[in-house]
Amino acid sequence: MERPWVVGVDGSDPAVRSLDWAADGAARHGATLRIVHASLWERYEGGGQDRGPLRPTEQVLADDIVRSAADRARRRHPHLGVSTEVLAADPVTALLGEGRHASVLVLGRRGRGKMAGVLLGSVTLAVAGRAPCPVVVVRGEPAAVAGAHARVLLGVAKAADAPDAVSFAVREAAARGCALEAVHAWQHPAHEPGGPSLHREALSRHEQDAWRLLDGLRDDVAGEQPEVPVHRLAVEGPAHKALMHRSTTADVLVIGGHRRAHGEPHLGRVARTALFHAACPVAIVPWRG
Repeated sequence: MERPWVVGVDGSDPAVRSLDWAADGAARHGATLRIVHASLWERYEGGGQDRGPLRPTEQVLADDIVRSAADRARRRHPHLGVSTEVLAADPVTALLGEGRHASVLVLGRRGRGKMAGVLLGSVTLAVAGRAPCPVVVVRGEPAAVAGAHARVLLGVAKAADAPDAVSFAVREAAARGCALEAVHAWQHPAHEPGGPSLHREALSRHEQDAWRLLDGLRDDVAGEQPEVPVHRLAVEGPAHKALMHRSTTADVLVIGGHRRAHGEPHLGRVARTALFHAACPVAIVPWRG
């Protein structure tokens, strides 16, 4: 059985958007949906409390958040399997723990309160950079969130750099019945030796290498999901700029996560830029190599 899609909710409007997106995704992939809410109050104050008619306000609020979220998901997809839990932990700890047993972990672009935008940075970057499963941050234009573009965008790095990201993007395109656009950005080294003719040859060589990489990816997709159309694009320039531009016509942007040489997980410039500036939801897929 496929692992559940997990979505974190806190009662905010962005959390409602992420809930709807996660419910649609779970239904599309034939998975169940698990709705969680992190509450430190439960850890420090909730133990042993009687869940009777005089429950504390914090407990009532947490239970109401997950119950109303579950009701909304079931109304949206009546046949979707839905479970809920209030977790006694801070958001990062709770979500990373959920990621160990999730197929996909879905987050909103920001939470509740005046500091929501600031808190998003710490929580989102920590979870997206360390979760053992794909993390989707639901952000961007309404048309993209609603899936109106019928296009999954994949940022392609070097060959074999992020095979799990490629597989995720292919499965998502197949489930949506839409096209996959694979983009690889290449850059000419700043100090390539030689004169103008050698410089032109180097440019041609780098561009040819980019297209060979994309050709290989197209062949891999054809072997895995032959019904998925693959549009390839090799562009010269910074990858983060190319992907942000193409994200305006995509329903989800898929990027492979990276790890430091000593094993500590982190997010690169492309992933960090996408989380804050992409015009569509962003999926960060960890590299398991």
